[in-house]
Amino acid sequence: MGAIKLSGVEKWFGDLQVMKGIDLEIPDGEFVVFVGPSGCGKSTLLRLIAGLEETSRGSIDIDGKDVTAELPSGRGLSMVFQSYALYPHMSVRDNVAFPLKTAGLPKSEINQKVEDAARVLKLDDYLDRRPKALSGGQRQRVAIGRAIVREPKAFLFDEPLSNLDAALRVEMRFEIARLHKALGTTMIYVTHDQVEAMTLADTIVVLRAGQIEQVGSPRTLYERPDNIFVAQFIGSPKMNVLPCKAEGAQFFLQEGKAEAYPHADKSQQLANLGIRPEHIEIVGKGEGQLDGEIEFAEYLGADSYLYIKVEGMETILVRMAGATPYGPGDIVGMKFAGEHTHFFDVDGKVIRSE
Repeated sequence: MGAIKLSGVEKWFGDLQVMKGIDLEIPDGEFVVFVGPSGCGKSTLLRLIAGLEETSRGSIDIDGKDVTAELPSGRGLSMVFQSYALYPHMSVRDNVAFPLKTAGLPKSEINQKVEDAARVLKLDDYLDRRPKALSGGQRQRVAIGRAIVREPKAFLFDEPLSNLDAALRVEMRFEIARLHKALGTTMIYVTHDQVEAMTLADTIVVLRAGQIEQVGSPRTLYERPDNIFVAQFIGSPKMNVLPCKAEGAQFFLQEGKAEAYPHADKSQQLANLGIRPEHIEIVGKGEGQLDGEIEFAEYLGADSYLYIKVEGMETILVRMAGATPYGPGDIVGMKFAGEHTHFFDVDGKVIRSE
């Protein structure tokens, strides 16, 4: 079992508070990803769960037991770091077996656990090699194997793929997802890469400045963000956010047309409209909500990106499938998909229709 509960968790370094009252429940078997910009506290939060940092206030429970004051060795967790931290003079077999030898397990049991881990991670053919003879992805799998053999209550991953090149990161994402499906063990994964978060997570925890901004499935965070920060952090390329105002039942964009404002509660002061690049259709001048001039066009094969300038606004990004017939200097209209528009108040919080 690997259910984890954090209640009012705070972390102070002297007078500096870096974690600000974190409340979070992680069900057994869940794959949870912590994301956020550099310095948001995601790695610190992981280290607090692991016991590598002392909790200043609050409590951490694992399977209903308060482990706040427990040493890392007493929490039943395994951690995989950004650095592989393999012993270069040992074979893969000995690296994976090391924590079991340290724990004093019988040799026959150690061998069985190592063989099982190697089979799961497809390392059977590399057990007698040393780390220097392996690729970066294979070394990371050895580090994961060393964690697996301990049969932990949960795995903690601290940016494990950041040292790999782009192709290997894609491959290892698949390997980690496959591993979670095979083991069914709770996994908490820290990354700055929101693409990793979207592809791996059952649940994403978005952090900013030591606080949780939103918790939810990748789809929920993408389609129903709670605020502008989450809306622009989740999704690549990020959501366009345009200043607007409401008058009665309509909203107005600068230099744009008036459109219906589909929210019953007008008590919140409308300040911005959000629309993702793929939810904008390019139409003729004057046929959409807004006109602009194309500054730059990128062709990426499956998609094309148009960067469109509108006077007094930030550049608007439009995503189109396949090639685009438009180029720099073209004046085009932009039509927003009404069901995919998001409205935010002056504090950056979403205005819900229900």
